[in-house]
Amino acid sequence: MQWTQSMRQGCVGRRLVLCGLILGVLAAGLPRSAAAAAVGKAEKIRGNVRRRQGDDEERLATGGTVLDRDYVTTGTNSFADLSLSETRILLGPQTELLIDHFIAGQGGTLELGLGRMLFERPHGAPKTDAAVRTAFGMIGVRGTRFFCGPSRDAAFAVFVERGSVSVAGGGVTRTIGAGQGVDFDRPGAPPSEPANWGQARIREAYASVGLI
Repeated sequence: MQWTQSMRQGCVGRRLVLCGLILGVLAAGLPRSAAAAAVGKAEKIRGNVRRRQGDDEERLATGGTVLDRDYVTTGTNSFADLSLSETRILLGPQTELLIDHFIAGQGGTLELGLGRMLFERPHGAPKTDAAVRTAFGMIGVRGTRFFCGPSRDAAFAVFVERGSVSVAGGGVTRTIGAGQGVDFDRPGAPPSEPANWGQARIREAYASVGLI
């Protein structure tokens, strides 16, 4: 009886070890970012730009793949030109961007933590449902090209070159048309009334994201 019980225990133990080995092999064969879909690539990188996916972090180089849920950061004097399907994203120095949820051809949500960016879609491209979330408010994208980030004396600003966007913050929503911009004094404050930007301020804003 003891011998039979020992045999059974040995068989159970070997089964557990075998199952563990099989699971280990299957897990090793899975890519680290299996749950994250590729949504674009880095068209051009200048300086130190990094992408983080979960616990994995690496330097992002020109031609590198950009994944959904990527957290992209740029260092001092560094710029990133990202292509998310037909959407182009330019990031200036010391900028933090989370691709919170993005599907090619449908849009999604981007979260700008620090710094400045330019959002652009080709003129005539199909409209997508996209939004940019910031500490100052939510930007609903209906336009094709706009800048957002610190600008001159404003802690944060949004400028639209083509199309229009809606900016909500501090309980107030503004619609910004082509050639107009709004300013924020601080997080939680409402955006200013839309006003036309001069060419000098527009050039400064675009230069800050590497577009000259």
